[in-house]
Formats: sequence, C-alpha cells, structure tokens
Amino acid sequence: MNFKEKILAFMKEEAYKPLTINELMQVFEVEGSMKKEMLKTLNELESEGSIIFTRSQRYGIPEKMNLVTGTLDGNQKGFAFLRPDDKDINDIFISPVDMNGAMHGDRVIVRPMKSTEEVKSPEGKVIRIIERANEYVIGTFQKSKHFGFVVPDDKRIAFDIFIPREEFNGANTNDKVNVKITEWPDKRKNPEGKIVEIIGDIEDTKTHIEAVLLNKKVRQFFPEDVIKEAIRVSAEGIHEQEYKRRTDLRNLPIITIDGEDAKDLDDAVFVEKISDNEYKLGVHIADVTHYVKEDRKLDKEALKRATSIYLVDRVIPMLPKELSNGVCSLNPDEDKLTLSCEMIINGKGNVVDYKIFESIIRNHYRMTYTDVSDILENSDEELIMKYKEIVPMLKVMEELSLLLRKKREIRGAIDFDFPETKIIYDETGKAVDVTKYERRVSNKIIEEFMLACNETVAEHYYWLNMPFVYRIHEDPDEAKMFEFSTMVHNLGYTLKGVNNEIHPRELQQLLFKIKGTKEENLINNMMLRSLRKAIYSSDSTQHFGLAAQYYCHFTSPIRRYPDLQIHRIIKGQLNGKFSEEDYQKLIERTAMVAEQSSKMERVADEIERDCDKIKIAEYMSDKIGEEYEGVVSGVTSFGIFVELENSVEGLVHISNMVDDFYIFDNEKRELYGKTSGKVFKLGDKVKIRVHSVSIARAEIDFMLIDEFYKDEIKDEEKELTGITK
Repeated sequence: MNFKEKILAFMKEEAYKPLTINELMQVFEVEGSMKKEMLKTLNELESEGSIIFTRSQRYGIPEKMNLVTGTLDGNQKGFAFLRPDDKDINDIFISPVDMNGAMHGDRVIVRPMKSTEEVKSPEGKVIRIIERANEYVIGTFQKSKHFGFVVPDDKRIAFDIFIPREEFNGANTNDKVNVKITEWPDKRKNPEGKIVEIIGDIEDTKTHIEAVLLNKKVRQFFPEDVIKEAIRVSAEGIHEQEYKRRTDLRNLPIITIDGEDAKDLDDAVFVEKISDNEYKLGVHIADVTHYVKEDRKLDKEALKRATSIYLVDRVIPMLPKELSNGVCSLNPDEDKLTLSCEMIINGKGNVVDYKIFESIIRNHYRMTYTDVSDILENSDEELIMKYKEIVPMLKVMEELSLLLRKKREIRGAIDFDFPETKIIYDETGKAVDVTKYERRVSNKIIEEFMLACNETVAEHYYWLNMPFVYRIHEDPDEAKMFEFSTMVHNLGYTLKGVNNEIHPRELQQLLFKIKGTKEENLINNMMLRSLRKAIYSSDSTQHFGLAAQYYCHFTSPIRRYPDLQIHRIIKGQLNGKFSEEDYQKLIERTAMVAEQSSKMERVADEIERDCDKIKIAEYMSDKIGEEYEGVVSGVTSFGIFVELENSVEGLVHISNMVDDFYIFDNEKRELYGKTSGKVFKLGDKVKIRVHSVSIARAEIDFMLIDEFYKDEIKDEEKELTGITK
C-alpha cells in the first residue's frame, strides 16, 4: 500500500474525524523533507475529489461530510444531473440556481438536499468545482459592433460565451470557431472567452466534421516521435529466431476476407473438414505486440486513442499507417507474425478441442466480402475459376458458419440482422447517395468465426485465473425493457419475463417473429436502444446479447487496444514471463485498460454517429420538396420521426401538423388528433415531403402528405411564386 492509499484508508476508518495538516503529520509521524511529500499527496487527493479541505482547514472524506463527488451532465435549460463516482448513489438533480458557475462535464462536489414532489431525483447544490471540462468550446460566432458571442455546438453547455471585441481575432458572423474560456460563469454573468481558431464557414460540411473532431478532442495526427518509432520498428523485418520458435503455417492456404477498401487486415482464416462430423477452424490474428511494446511511445499513443475511428471518407487509426497498413497488416504474399487459435468443432457447433499459440503465416488470397458472397450465393463462374484452389474451402466455411450460427440460436443469442446505412460520396467528399448495406453470407462467415474464437480465448484465460480484459454486456435495465415491451405490445407482439429476469432467448424469438414484416427494422432499432451498451471489464460476467458466459475481443489488435492488451497477456503466459509482482501490476493495468477502452469506444461511436448525421443531412440538402414513402420510427410529444426506405430519418414537427390539435399518449406512444381522431403510431406507413435541412444541426424536417397537406403545399408554392387563389 503506497502513501496515498494509506492516507485514504486512514480517513475512511469509522472513527476518523477531520484533521488539520499538522495533526495528520503527527499521526503519520512525518518529519523533515517528508512534510513536502505529505502536502503534495494531500493536494493530489483533493484535486481528484477523493478528500476535501474544509473552511476550518481540515481534511476529510466527502461521503463522511454528506457530500458527493461526480461529473455533471448538463441540459440546455440550465439544470444538470450529477453522475456520482459511486455507482451505488442515485443521480442528483442540480437546479440552475445551484450550479454555482459549474458547467456540463465538470467534476464537482455536491451537497445533497431533500428531494421534492416535483423532482423525482434527489436535489443537490454544487459547493466546489474540482476540475473544469470545457477550457475550449466549439461553436458558432455571432458578431455585433462592440462585442460578440459564441453559441456552443454542445447543447448541454447552457451558456453562450461572451467575446470582447478585441478577442474576435478575425472571426465573422456564422464562422464555426474554437473559443478558449478566459472567465468562468457565475450567478450574474455568462462565461467570457477569446477566439483561438476559425474552423470554417457553417455552410461548409467539412467545417462541421472538423468541429465534431475538435469538440471530442480527437487525436488526428501522430506526434513526430511516435511516427519515428513506427518507421523504425516496421523496418526491422522478421528475425530468424521468430521463424524457429513459432509454429510455421505458411504452407496452409490461409486467406483474409475484408471490405474492398480495407487496408488494415488483422484477421485471417483457414478451415478444413477433418471428418464427417468435425472441422478444424484456424483464426490467425496479426501479432501487433511484437512491434508495439508496452509503455513505449507507440503504445502510450495507442492507449490514449484506444480505438480507430471510421468516418465516411477516412479512418483515424489507433496506430500509424506504417504499422496498421504495413508491417502488421496481413497483406497477401508476405510472411506475417500472428497469434493463432485453432479449434476443433463438432457437428453441433461445439468447440471440443483447441490450442492457442504464436505462429507465422502467409496470406494466400486477399478476398473481399463481395467476391466470396458472389461465389457462394450466385455461383459466379468467373470468380469460381479465378479462385478454384480455395472454392472448396469457402463452401466448407459456409457449412461450418451455419453450424456455429445454429448453436448460438439454440442458446438464445440475439442477432440483429438489419442492414447498416452506407453513405456514398464523390471524389470531392460530398455525399451523393445513402443506401442500405446488407450483411451477406461472407460477412456472416467471418462474424461467426470471430465470435467462436473470442469465446474460446476468453473462457481459456478465465479458467487459468489470469488478469484479463473481457467484453461484457449486462442484463437490460428493467424500466427500459418494460417500456420496450409496451411499445412492441402496441405493435401486436408480446414479451415474457419482462417483470422478472428476461432471457435473451425471448428477445431472439421476437426477432424471428418480425422477420420480413414492415416493422422489422423499427423493432430491431427499438430493441437495440433498450439494451445496455456492451463495455470492457477486468471482471468476467456474462454477455447478455450473445448469451455467452465468457467473451473478449481478441481478433482486432490493429484497431482496438483491448485486443492488443489481451495479446500481451497471452504471450506472457505462453512464454512463462509473469512473476507474482507482474500479476499484481496486471490486475491494475487490465482494469485501467478496460475503463479507458470503454470510454474511448463511446467517444468514437458518438463521433461516427454525429459525422454520419452531418453527411446524411448534406445528401438530403438538395432533396427539399421531393416526396417519399416512409415508416413512423418514433413518436414524441413534439412530433413524429419518419424513416425512409434508404434509412434516412427526419422529423415531422408537431407545429407542421396543422390539420388538427394533436395530443401525445405516452403509454401507447401515439399522437392522436383531438377533432379528427387521426392516430400516428410506430410502424405506420406515411408519405412525406422534405421540408427543410440544416447541415449545421444535422437535422432533417419532413412534412406529411395527404389530401389536406397537398392543398397546404400548393397554397405555399403559390404564395412563393406570387400566385394566390
């Protein structure tokens, strides 16, 4: 136990009462030069929010003083919720008058107060700001003669930021800017700042993409010393000793199957049928850890990023391209270092034997999802002739993947088999089409093989009792699942076990029932939103969605840090390199890696989603006035969301539903007309007209089309052209 831990443990003792610095030094018998170390440690604990320094100049633990430490989740109306560090404590509502200058994202200490009838959550008051989250804010500049202000893009920041004239720094109205806050808000005034960067004009789509990346503090470029290390290690080549000590699989017709544009190939596969009732599946993963050593510059940078970010028109990689596209990537006709998991699988899809080992392979064919699917689905003669050496293996792969899929279905795994949105862009980067990207047979083959491999590796290291990074998916929140059950009931379906402990099989059965129906995509999305998000953890608990007891991410170390960490653990265990001290360090490291990876995965998901919305809005911006058929995908008190056939979603705002006064029924999730009795509910087919598009806000507004609305539109068009009835 280090000095910091000793102080915390002492203060957490039941008999502890807040002490002064001198009293603490006496307790710990601190003398001479150690006094400075003691003060430094106390300051660190205070800055973390672990302890608090009172007005009476005494140190204590917040929870013993009826105080709660956490992070603020703001709202544009000025209030916020404290998300406590202690997950056993409920969120605390903070009214605007009790924010005391704190902003969204700030780490704060809050004094809880009694809850009221109007507010369901307990209330609190910010008494201290531990750490500011928004030193820089991205927003749109509005300029007047003597001053200006920036409207933050993040609506959870409730303040506009005042900009003195001398701090405009060349910015003009409607410029997207990066502003540095120079004075924080208080009860009487907004925050004040200075413009440090003009990102671009709000009419330019690239400006908004760049703003998203800046707002999320994305590391878009690698530091020079990291690039130098990447170049050096990638030039080393494979040493002769690696050929000698690894299992040599270069003669096997191992292949990769990826998208046409993929450059970071980190998984290769080989399958053979070894008897009427048994298959051998080899999954071979790039050995990135051979080049990225723990705690060196490359590794530290990779951990900060924790994941690659995939945007419509580019990738922001976790590792420099010298590694991700070069020496680590399993490019064809090159010797590559790998970690392999070979599994013997029986006719029921069960892994009956396996081995995990270091290997060296050669990718014999760089296959694409399209070509493999065309061979297996369409019997494309030209492709069959071109790849005649491996076509028999591809057919065995399909056979095995169906067995694995059947096994997962039997145990109740949930398979969201709905198409993803694909945005197509031209040479300038402009979005020119939005389509649905279907999962074809080859996608499903690779998916099943990776799932089987990840489960096998996770279970193996669980029973070895090794510190590890697992991929877990907790049981659904009861309230969300009840709400989902109510919504699907309104669509004519029922769920069992919602009030108790629901099994994933029940959700799986629902997906089978809706297969091919008009509401399939709608219910798929609703279910996905009702489930918790999968995260990384150093503790192994079940993966609800996969109905798997053990699961991890082992198969993508080029683009995910947890996989990289797992590879280090595997290689250390295989080579007997872990001492008792190493085990203790590994326990701490796996917990840290899991937390950082979960955090950065959430950030990457938000970025990818926000950027997709911007590009979809760009695509729809020249479709104003065009008419489409769609399905009601959401019903709220402020209108209905409509999803088009190509997956584009827009809002019909209630203010544009002018044929009646519409009332929202929260229980049924319906809008109904007070006079007409007309009802809008989930799954309804409707016709819409694209009314307006805001690329800046990534918002698309629709108007409904029926006989009434057609007349309204005609009148509107006549007014615009100067023709009236």
